[in-house]
Amino acid sequence: MLIETYSKRIKPFFTGFDRTFVLFVVLLIAVGILTLYSASFNMPGRVQDQLRNVLLTFVLMWGIANLSPQILMRLAVPLYTVGISLLIAVALFGLVRKGAQRWINIGIVVQPSEIMKIAMPLMLAWYYQRRESALRWYDHIAALALLAIPVGLIAKQPDLGTAVLVFAAGFFVIYLAGLSFKLILPILLAVTIAAGSLIAFEHKICQPQTQWPLLHDYQKHRICTLLDPTTDPLGKGFHTIQAVIAIGSGGIFGKGWLKGTQAHLEFIPERHTDFIFAVYAEEFGLVGSIALLLLYLCLIVRGLYVAANGATLFARLLAGSLTLSFFTYAFVNIGMVIGLLPVVGVPLPFMSYGGTALVTLGIAVGLVLSMGRQKRLIQS
Repeated sequence: MLIETYSKRIKPFFTGFDRTFVLFVVLLIAVGILTLYSASFNMPGRVQDQLRNVLLTFVLMWGIANLSPQILMRLAVPLYTVGISLLIAVALFGLVRKGAQRWINIGIVVQPSEIMKIAMPLMLAWYYQRRESALRWYDHIAALALLAIPVGLIAKQPDLGTAVLVFAAGFFVIYLAGLSFKLILPILLAVTIAAGSLIAFEHKICQPQTQWPLLHDYQKHRICTLLDPTTDPLGKGFHTIQAVIAIGSGGIFGKGWLKGTQAHLEFIPERHTDFIFAVYAEEFGLVGSIALLLLYLCLIVRGLYVAANGATLFARLLAGSLTLSFFTYAFVNIGMVIGLLPVVGVPLPFMSYGGTALVTLGIAVGLVLSMGRQKRLIQS
């Protein structure tokens, strides 16, 4: 009788979640652990550390998934405010490591930009929920201003990879809230023209004496190395060259798990973190890579399904933007590994080694589950 009573009390904390969405997350993490085991064969303890990270991630994911959207809405403004305050503090007296000022000591050393990956979509979803009944065109301007502040502070650190992720998370909220594609099209055309100009005039604009406005020298060097990695084969181009060799050597069916020579002979740098896809592609080949991409596609489609069935505008915007953020993570990471995008230090979601990134992604999954759970509980 006592067991039955406790069972009835505990059961609501484990029901109502979108199990299909969770299944895709679990599968990606499992594939990540297998790949990490191969990638870190000579780095004892990596897999055990990652398993602890996974356990912590699932605890946080479950806890946040049990929070109601109403509670999350009340947290949006304070979390955004704290995040901005910490970013300003970093700019004034943050810790400098490897030429970047991204951390601050508040008793413990934290990287406030990670907070904004969650705080930004929360804040904008809250804003649009408040303006739902009287939404005007200038609300999009206000939302872009809220987005520009943290993105600018993060880019100044400099941390282009995180700035891209925070911008994408916020911009997806604005787009899903009704920003006209006609306003986005000129930006896409400008980016296309800029990319074409970079390719056409590469030899002129990549000269050492040529200064690029708004970008640091290392960022210029990354882009120029992307256009032609052989200009710095032992420096910035080394990562891309070795990753492409590893992917190509995998062929159609791959060399087999634990049999990747490029990874095991340590030609692939950062093979357990940012370049883990190169390890995976070498061992599982084109077929395995397509299967992994399909798994990410299933995760994104299911997440968008959860978002589409959200009970409120806040739920739909938050779940939709976070789901599309998973796409941004995967697109940017795989793009830089195969040489289509500059190396910006973005992890492969649910696969790359690292506690902070995995926990951030787990919190995002918990938020998506929370948004979907409200709808299911109302229907039941």
